Amino acid sequence: MTRMKRFTRAAAAAVLVCSLALSAGTAAASGTQSAAGARGGVDARAAAVPFALPVPTGPHPVGSTVLPLVDRSRTDPWVPTADGRRLMVTLHYPAARPGGGARAPYATREEARRLAEGLGVGAAMPADVLAATRTHSRSDVRPAPGRRPLVLLSPGFSVSRWTLTHLAEDLASRGYVVASVDHAYESYGITLPGGETLGCVACAALDEQGVPGSVVTSTRAADMRFVLDRLTGPAPAWRHARVIDTRRIGMAGHSIGGASAATTMAADRRVDAGVNMDGAFWADLPAEGLRGRPFLMLGTHDEVHLPGGLDTTWDRIWPALDGWKRWLTVAGARHSTFSDFPLAERHFGLPAADLAPERAVHLTRAYVAAFFDRHLRGAPEGPLEGPAPEHPEVHFQNP
Repeated sequence: MTRMKRFTRAAAAAVLVCSLALSAGTAAASGTQSAAGARGGVDARAAAVPFALPVPTGPHPVGSTVLPLVDRSRTDPWVPTADGRRLMVTLHYPAARPGGGARAPYATREEARRLAEGLGVGAAMPADVLAATRTHSRSDVRPAPGRRPLVLLSPGFSVSRWTLTHLAEDLASRGYVVASVDHAYESYGITLPGGETLGCVACAALDEQGVPGSVVTSTRAADMRFVLDRLTGPAPAWRHARVIDTRRIGMAGHSIGGASAATTMAADRRVDAGVNMDGAFWADLPAEGLRGRPFLMLGTHDEVHLPGGLDTTWDRIWPALDGWKRWLTVAGARHSTFSDFPLAERHFGLPAADLAPERAVHLTRAYVAAFFDRHLRGAPEGPLEGPAPEHPEVHFQNP
């Protein structure tokens, strides 16, 4: 088997389960705490208690609200008989004052159950415990005054928007409005306001029917265009939409959500800057590239995302990025590093990456925030200037 064929199979598997490494065939997946203890995992009592996401690092308290949206101008590509294209959006934003309002939920129990079962760790990761993960935002509180840059977030394939909550809350605490988007039928579980939970129809389409990943990225680009229309248009879906500065918009995503950031920028000039966190690019950029707009590639420091690595799409896209750009790799990271999953892996005693969860959170927050601060606020480059002794894990690539 050739090197490229090996990667093609690995990439397909990564897209279907987001390569979270939570489904490793270990005793943890069977839920036996004795085996978890042998691996240095937590005991049964600790794993039965919800854990808290890391505290956001910015000066603002954080508010949160959920917006269910339906684009009836489009046919859903996965379920053509559906009544339009459904999206679930969580907005995180700087709040006017600390406290007030109920603590924002992390996930519904059904979403958590379906995700854990879809990843093969249902016994090791109780849905009630995962769903009760403690956030640091308050539901539907009043936003702080002022105009704020907007950042769109798109999750990895098969997982939900709440798997990027630590990053969303941190960006909001630093002064951004963050719209995390769930794309219908592309996650193991997305719960709608009426209680119905949509499953991952697209998983079977990519796995069994050979639908290319570019269908996902182009669909998500259309989703993000609709979200922007509903947040920044003349009749916004959010009553506090006036706090969004429509002249400063960015997008970041994990895995195929990161690839979708580039596709969205190519399709919509309103998006000023983008970040791909460890995602293979499933479509080439147009001949004009991104028309000078900045882009950050942030990935694993391994045989996949180093220059000349197994994911040849990073080498192919790099020359087409025609504005400010960086290619950063993080030693000790794996695909799940750039989401909330390192925290869950440790809490439930599942196999973890070499990079400690706290370090994974710190580096993801630091570099994504530095990128948007630079390109949406005009701040100095900070850690993006070059290698820094305080971040020895982060390597600057220049192919």
